[in-house]
Amino acid sequence: MPTTNGGPEVSTTSLSGLGRLRLARPPRWHGMAETLIKILALSAIAAVILIFVFVAKEALPLFYSAVIHKEVTLRQMWLAQQWPGYDAPDHIWQPVSEIPKYGVWPLVVGTIKVSFIAMLVGAPLGIGAALWVSQFARPRVREIVKPVVELLAGIPSVVLGFFALMVMATWMQDAFGLESRLNSLVAGVALSFAIIPVIFTISEEAFGAVPRSYVEASVALGAARWQTVVRVLLPAASPGIAAGVALGLGRAVGETMIVLMASGNAAILSGSLTESVRTLAATIAAELAEVVFGGAHYTVLFYLGTLLFISTFVVNSAGDWIIARMKRRLGMSS
Repeated sequence: MPTTNGGPEVSTTSLSGLGRLRLARPPRWHGMAETLIKILALSAIAAVILIFVFVAKEALPLFYSAVIHKEVTLRQMWLAQQWPGYDAPDHIWQPVSEIPKYGVWPLVVGTIKVSFIAMLVGAPLGIGAALWVSQFARPRVREIVKPVVELLAGIPSVVLGFFALMVMATWMQDAFGLESRLNSLVAGVALSFAIIPVIFTISEEAFGAVPRSYVEASVALGAARWQTVVRVLLPAASPGIAAGVALGLGRAVGETMIVLMASGNAAILSGSLTESVRTLAATIAAELAEVVFGGAHYTVLFYLGTLLFISTFVVNSAGDWIIARMKRRLGMSS
């Protein structure tokens, strides 16, 4: 072998004979499709912003209009007032009366109670079903159970509300001896059927995204099946589970027809879970069609809609923050 300067000679091969590689230009419709997708995405964002701007604009007179303040103020809405015929200051929602009363705390507490019951029932069922389907069920069973659970998402909320009104309310009253047939407990359990598919779908995808090597390594180290689930699967899938819970909570807070039909629609400020309640969304749906345009009642209902927008935004933002923190913690621990 020839050498150069005491070392082996390095031979090179010219690539000029291979010619230049020419990349084919993508079809023109690819760029058009990309532009169309971008326009659709921006249009969806713009639509949400415009809806919020419209709702907020209709609620603004509550802050500055002297005509509106003759009937209701923010102070009267949020602080207990001494009303004629009542022994002590109280929060009362009676907008259609001789003396209109716009206490919003019964509506806020009712929304919290129904959402809490729905999450208390729906989150464990959705996460548990997702864990079983993704890790324990046989392939044949998985092919049946997964579409059936996800099919719940396609059932109209009015159908779930009708089922709760005609079947669940009577059954739960007889089973638990409830004084009120329609209450926050019935509405919350019925609402859980609407959020289970959301939590199930996202949690099942989160469990499926966990690398199989994690489970195999845990089993190889002698861990029991439940130890693998608790110490490996759940921590690794926790960001996805948190995302599903956050979306389910947002759905529960904004749901209308189920709580409108199954809650009893009584604006009672109480901590009991067996009394009738009224939520913010149900109040807007029941009363907005009968109010005077531009009046105090009209403005207050749009103010409630603004509260729903803000609460949903806060829930989603908190969920994103929790998910990001979980991902950082898992990244540091790994």
